[in-house]
Amino acid sequence: MTLAVSADLPVLLWGEPGIGKTAALTQLAEAIELPLTTVIASVHEPSDFSGLPVVGDDPAEQGVPMAPPDWAVRLVRTGRGLLFLDELSTAPPAVQAALLRVVLERRVGALRLPPGVRIVAAANPRSSAADGWELSPPLANRFVHLQWTYDHDVVVRGLGGTWPKAALPRLDPGQLPDAVTFARRAVCGLLTARPGLVHQLPKSEGRRGGAWPSPRSWEMTLRLVAFATAAGASREVLSMLVRGTVGDGPGLELLASLDRMDLPDPETLLADPESAVLPERGDLRQTVLDGVVEAVRKRPEQSRWDAAWALLVLALETGAPDLVVVPAATLASLRRDDWQVPAAIERLSGAVALPRRADRAGER
Repeated sequence: MTLAVSADLPVLLWGEPGIGKTAALTQLAEAIELPLTTVIASVHEPSDFSGLPVVGDDPAEQGVPMAPPDWAVRLVRTGRGLLFLDELSTAPPAVQAALLRVVLERRVGALRLPPGVRIVAAANPRSSAADGWELSPPLANRFVHLQWTYDHDVVVRGLGGTWPKAALPRLDPGQLPDAVTFARRAVCGLLTARPGLVHQLPKSEGRRGGAWPSPRSWEMTLRLVAFATAAGASREVLSMLVRGTVGDGPGLELLASLDRMDLPDPETLLADPESAVLPERGDLRQTVLDGVVEAVRKRPEQSRWDAAWALLVLALETGAPDLVVVPAATLASLRRDDWQVPAAIERLSGAVALPRRADRAGER
């Protein structure tokens, strides 16, 4: 939550009543030294967010301005603050429609909220909300959705007088340009390969009120990836943010593409197999081995074929044997008749069953 707030993105906390969403926001405001302004969305009229019409002396000449509410005026005068929109899921559709400009454009009536204002909202699931409504798709697509839960030990320690303190992430300014470049490559690379993920409006009404992919939410995701990279955030935090912005499916695909971006180049591995370092995770290691075999297929040479076998031996000695079965079988099928079979194949014979051609060549 603090990372998304630092990135100046609206956050929506989902959670059952009474588990500390409001208390967390109060503490967050104290930690980042921002005055907290709480607005209960469900008890307001649409005009409280879109502005109340005020008729002047000559409406035909001057028009009818939309007067903002007092809380918006205070935020503008202060120049900074944390705007907390509580009970968002109990706000009727008309109020949700009026909130669209507040959340995205930071406009309340004729006023524009200053850049120093951050927006966080909270909502209860419809099943536990007081006369709740589903969140409208246009409003839902403007938020980073986070599931707020409680930890038993934290609650016990807190009731004993020791609540945890929120800490803002520290960004390294020197890493931010590279982090932005990295985020752009990741998001653009995924959407180039999977154009269907650019915009997917869920079919069910319930899912439309959560996180789903659109050009707007992908732009938010790009910013979150850049901020998380520059702040050195953990993969768990990045996963929560990405899935809370574009949904679980597209978010997991993006995380997988981020992993592949950090994989070693197959050509680099083939050039110096003795110095190669393979990923620890099995799925990433499998991807690297498949890439090595594909590189040999594209440019088949005896030296590259031998280097690929050396890499498979390394994978066998440092990881699960089953990961080398398919790459070894494929690599053996690429052998040319005039290529000598390397001795490394003997070290793999106990783990994989090589094709007959390689076996006969090994016997010779």
